Amino acid sequence: MYKHILLPTDGSDLSKAAMKHGVALAKTIDAKVTALVVSTPLHSLVVDPGSVSKALDQYKELVAAQTAKYLEHVREDAERSGVHCNTLCIEHDKPYEAIVDAAKKYNCDLVVMASHGLRGVSALLGSETLKVLTHSSVPILVYR
Repeated sequence: MYKHILLPTDGSDLSKAAMKHGVALAKTIDAKVTALVVSTPLHSLVVDPGSVSKALDQYKELVAAQTAKYLEHVREDAERSGVHCNTLCIEHDKPYEAIVDAAKKYNCDLVVMASHGLRGVSALLGSETLKVLTHSSVPILVYR
């Protein structure tokens, strides 16, 4: 059965529920988990990155604080359940690529993720979840 589950999260309510499900599954099958947050670099969000150089430090601080909060939530839940949990934060322009790459790099044999996240329900069309489903060689459990 599965021994190492990757839990990508964006902090949305559905993602939090998916993390709880992933931790519970890990406890049941005696697997470890790695919680992952993928942050988008500021230069990916603005047209002229040079014009917001002062805001870059503030953006990085905000992202670091939010990421730490999301990962701590999963880590605490895992700890309460007796599940070993590592945490990762990766900055990447394409979150789905970071998830697929992390699953391979860290030898995860299952990814548990929410059907949709902070960007809202998009019937999976164009969502990060759909992209992970279509690009991953690792099995995916989609939580809805």
